[in-house]
Amino acid sequence: MDVEFRILGPLEVWAGGSLVKLRGPRQERCLAALLLEPRRLVTLDLLIDAVWDGRPPSTARRQVQDLVSGLRRTLVDRTGRTQLITTGRTGYVLHVDPAELDALRFEQLVTAGRDDAAADPRGSAAALRSALTLFRGATLAGISSRALQPATARWEELRLTVWEDWLALEVELGNHGVALGELRGLVDQHPLRERPVQLLMRTLYATGRPAEALDVYRQFRARLADEVGLDPSPDLQELQRAILAGDTDVARPPAAANQATLSAALAPATPVPAHLPPDVRGFAGRVRELEVLDAAAFDRGEQPTAVVIAAVAGTAGIGKTALAVHWAHRVADHFPDGQLYVNLRGFDPSGVVMDPADAVRILLEELRVPVSLIPTTLEAQVGLYRSLLADKRMLVVLDNARDADQVRPLLPGAPGCVAVVTSRDQLTSLVAVEGAHRITLDLLTDVEARHLLARRLGRQAVEAEAEAVDDIIESCERLPLALAIVAAHAAGRPDFRIADLADQLRRTRGSLDAFTVGDPRLDLRAVYSWSYTSLSPAAARMFRLLGLHAGPDFSVPAAASLAGVPVDRARRALAELTRANLVVSQRFGRFTLHDLLWAYATELVHDVDSAAGRAAAQRRLLDHYLHTAYAAAMLLRPGRALANLADRSAGVVPEELTSRDKAQAWFAAERDVLVACVRRAAQQGYATHAWQLVWALGDILEWRGHWRELAAAARVALEATVALGDREGQAETHNEMARALWRLGEHDLAHAHVERAAALFGEIGDRARQSVMLRNMGTLYYQQGRNQEALACTERAIELMPADIRTAERAYMLNALGWLHAQLGNYELARTYCEQALAVQEMVDDATFMGVILDSLGYIHHHLGHHDEAIAWYERALGSHRGAQEVYRARTLVRLGDVQQAAGMPEAAASTWRQALDLFSRVDPASADSVRERLRTVDTSAERTADRTTDGGSRQRLQSVQST
Repeated sequence: MDVEFRILGPLEVWAGGSLVKLRGPRQERCLAALLLEPRRLVTLDLLIDAVWDGRPPSTARRQVQDLVSGLRRTLVDRTGRTQLITTGRTGYVLHVDPAELDALRFEQLVTAGRDDAAADPRGSAAALRSALTLFRGATLAGISSRALQPATARWEELRLTVWEDWLALEVELGNHGVALGELRGLVDQHPLRERPVQLLMRTLYATGRPAEALDVYRQFRARLADEVGLDPSPDLQELQRAILAGDTDVARPPAAANQATLSAALAPATPVPAHLPPDVRGFAGRVRELEVLDAAAFDRGEQPTAVVIAAVAGTAGIGKTALAVHWAHRVADHFPDGQLYVNLRGFDPSGVVMDPADAVRILLEELRVPVSLIPTTLEAQVGLYRSLLADKRMLVVLDNARDADQVRPLLPGAPGCVAVVTSRDQLTSLVAVEGAHRITLDLLTDVEARHLLARRLGRQAVEAEAEAVDDIIESCERLPLALAIVAAHAAGRPDFRIADLADQLRRTRGSLDAFTVGDPRLDLRAVYSWSYTSLSPAAARMFRLLGLHAGPDFSVPAAASLAGVPVDRARRALAELTRANLVVSQRFGRFTLHDLLWAYATELVHDVDSAAGRAAAQRRLLDHYLHTAYAAAMLLRPGRALANLADRSAGVVPEELTSRDKAQAWFAAERDVLVACVRRAAQQGYATHAWQLVWALGDILEWRGHWRELAAAARVALEATVALGDREGQAETHNEMARALWRLGEHDLAHAHVERAAALFGEIGDRARQSVMLRNMGTLYYQQGRNQEALACTERAIELMPADIRTAERAYMLNALGWLHAQLGNYELARTYCEQALAVQEMVDDATFMGVILDSLGYIHHHLGHHDEAIAWYERALGSHRGAQEVYRARTLVRLGDVQQAAGMPEAAASTWRQALDLFSRVDPASADSVRERLRTVDTSAERTADRTTDGGSRQRLQSVQST
């Protein structure tokens, strides 16, 4: 019997002409996950996430198996098809063809439409229209699951793209009546989407309604400015100018998207890395340098096994990044496995150069390696990074490097990859040792500079005022950055004469002393000052104050706090600065300045603003980051609190964070800024801000493996608190230093810091924090195998623990005491303490420690000989460990396998240990040997499976890491 699945709208299953009733929301979500990846393996983990939205019960795996079994029975009963759903090693595959799934039919029709677009535009339009009719509403409407949202969002984006392409074809064919109503509806539904606006303007103009077309543009520009603080794209601005000029060629729309565009839209939910910044519009010149890059990358010569490294060197503002990014976009198709990018901040105005370890982590994150699977040491991180790039053709752009030593750990090891490095340094060592091809950029030639201005200002305007253009090129000394700023100032102003610009540049010419680099030709202050003086007072003040920001980038609320103005006023000021090319708008609502512009802003704020005004702005900025970081930290661990948070100045606008996910995303976006703020606060006498920022950062930096950053920030804050004589700040910072050093394996130093923290809390009479420090000291002793000393510290912590200590800390302390007694063989006493810990833990919302307590109870019951109870406790623990706690999960799995083996269940034990081995192999390889030894104790089939999983599976694990 025929079967049809529909996901382009509400989920429906039809068999034999009638609707198949599914058994509840969980089975619907399970089937939806399978249908979103037809004919591909969908893992049990993904199905669990889809069904329970990230909060699965301990029996989730069994329940998913039951759901799939029930789904199989239903489909077999209705269709007689026994192989619709097959079982793989780690999940399930749904076997359907385009006749049986509307999503596959949609892809088939769209592909046919793309292939026929040039030869048969009418047939192409018909195919796209037929594809669109398959949508009955939003993809999987009515099914709510965060795990499925990325895939459903991809389908909605694809639907919009195909809708736009179909309308572009209809306009091209002259079917303006068909297109007009659809385009108006599309613009109303998606008011910030630019392509429908462009098509509507062209259609109105083609039908003799230029005034309406210009009105559409004005409305879109106003919406864009109000809602996101941006201007329309240069292409749309050019269309508006063409309509004003009565250009008849603009009635023809751009061609529909090609096959490459379709392939990108239909890509799997886990895309090929494509992290290049946007290409520079109006890029001109550098023909010889582009040819050198082409030759270096693609002419392997006599040594095809060598990794190609291109080092682009030159002074500030010379266009190194622009060249590298432009070339990278031009050759991206030659690197089908992806393009990676990282700004190494080698010459950042904040003075904070990116550590190679942090850069490697960024590259691993771009490769979609989960944070929990990134090794702790730089050597292991580099090994994983290079292994993931082995046998791949990838382009790696390492921008703004300080020197060769910063770059070396980031270089690929595989010959199919190419690395492009930009730096003000000549990178002589990289050329000599690694054989890098060096391309040193000089100033543009007169012809290249004129070409750049023609690209930005229009060829006719440049040819009409050739003498003034020559004067501008001379004033800008053929420096690309200076020319780009001048062009941005003049573009889009029909009343502005190039001769006026040249005259003003001559009159205001000066010198930017800090960045002349011994060369008087690199004199940017004239260009910068002219751009600055044309700003409104509010935007000019904002630009100056940005010179006080620690960098490397910032959000709108941060700028609002810095200036002490409401967010909407800050957004308008930043939009004006973006239009003037003084500020760069990045993705996700963040902004940055070129380092020379940051230097110029710093000069201005010290020249124009009073010392009191600068101090107030700096305090507002630190207040903004401290109070937002504190709120984010409280979302991540609700029970954690500071008694004396620094007061907030008037005019500060902390960011509104309403969930754990938003808090984590904010920390990820602001991590570099926050670490820089610790240093800035310490330097400027705000020691309280420095240590409280470190306190707020402690959890997230530890959980995400940024232990060196935590140690460095704590060291800076500690020096500031010692100078101030702030004993509470010293104590808290000693504790943060201790946990960073413990994670880095520096146990003796960690001991010294936590002991000092305990002593300081004792001196100031804070028994609650003193008791926590003693518990931390006990943890350090336990990690070193000194159980008696650990027990003594923990018992002392319990004695000191005041009645009003927060509930989650009490639970953790009781569990620590129970665990240590268990290590010493006192199992009944251990059970008493851990059951008390569980009772306390169940009274609070903070579930950070729940899985740890449940694991302890499983261990105790096992050693009491209660095998069934131990298994039950361990299964509960596995369901309670949080997503990032993979090491905890692995340890619990090992102990669960121990119980299963002791209970006479060798097959179950082997299966459980293999799961643990898989986790340990990725996150803690040093612990994997003990699991392998356990597997050797079970039957030979288990041993063979273990060998396949470990000795022969290193490449498979790397693929697993990459796909996770």
